[in-house]
Amino acid sequence: MTKITRRQLVLSGGALLSASLAPNFSGLISSSYAQKILRNGPIIRAGSNENPYGPSRLALQAISEAMDLTNQYGGGNRDNLMKLIAEINGVSTDHVVLGTGSSEILKTGGLIASWDKGSVVCADPTYQDLVRYAGKAKSEIIRVPVDENLHCDLNAMHKAIRPDTSMVYLVNPNNPLPNIINQTELRDFVLDVSKERLVFVDEAYYEFVEDPNHGTLIDLIADGHNNIIVARTASKIHGLAGLRVGFGFAHPELARKIDDLKTGKNNILGIEAAYASYQDLEFQEFTRRKNKESMMIVEGMFHELGVRYVKSHTNFTFFETGIPVREVNKTLLDNGIISGRPFPPFTNWSRISMAKPEEMREYVRTFKDLFGKRILDSTS
Repeated sequence: MTKITRRQLVLSGGALLSASLAPNFSGLISSSYAQKILRNGPIIRAGSNENPYGPSRLALQAISEAMDLTNQYGGGNRDNLMKLIAEINGVSTDHVVLGTGSSEILKTGGLIASWDKGSVVCADPTYQDLVRYAGKAKSEIIRVPVDENLHCDLNAMHKAIRPDTSMVYLVNPNNPLPNIINQTELRDFVLDVSKERLVFVDEAYYEFVEDPNHGTLIDLIADGHNNIIVARTASKIHGLAGLRVGFGFAHPELARKIDDLKTGKNNILGIEAAYASYQDLEFQEFTRRKNKESMMIVEGMFHELGVRYVKSHTNFTFFETGIPVREVNKTLLDNGIISGRPFPPFTNWSRISMAKPEEMREYVRTFKDLFGKRILDSTS
């Protein structure tokens, strides 16, 4: 009989126990998860800010029912999805652009920003899809370091704007720093800056935020402001990262421009899954509740080890280990944990996505075993 460790049993949810007790029935219990654990492969995914619970049951049911339509172009609930997203966010459908993930909206924004070969102003560090694409299209990227409290420095960003600046890019909540920008300060900044250039706000983690000082800027678009773009995604709280569904919000004229420049086409499974998931408020609340539970587990370790961390408003956290992150990542991977990539200049910090609470308890135990004494010794 295969020997199973406590760690493997905890993380397998019982699949391993069944597999080990009944090896002759492997065809009936061929859990790929269990097999992966038995091979000592990566079993805790804490690196990509995914929803560890996957899509909701309603979304999975919608995917199953849509399988017979995958031979068709278009069709399905595309128009209904657009109407639903517009209704949820208080705009008309001509303000909404459907993308193959928010990454398509981001990259299209980067393309628009680069038309005049000017500059794009962004915080540093921040999410890179838009600025990376704009940079490849020959825009100059002006990166403004976060302030001493690791927040986006709106004053410094304002000063960095030049006559040739075609776009200011903000991520709220930020990534990899999972903090938020004060809503009043952000609105004042955007209303001023957008008078002469585009402002793009990436709100990928909007659904996780519960702070009253945070809010969306989609209402400014609804009010008629024509130089603002907001992006949202179904990849995070909805667990649809692999199906690539995202949304852009803009003034109808700008929205049409974004739509005309897109190169992707949404697949029907993603459309059906998103249409179901955005109506599944119970699953969204379940995900938020479990995310907070996991976050409390990890933050308990931060306090125990005395490490600096950024208070999170997302499904990931960012903390200072004092150890080169590449070393941390390699050691964790050798122990079955995938963690976030390096984010210069914070090369001694680690970004960790929230897995399920039982997985985060195992993450904490493993991290403390591997690095706890070293961190405590360095801070004593």
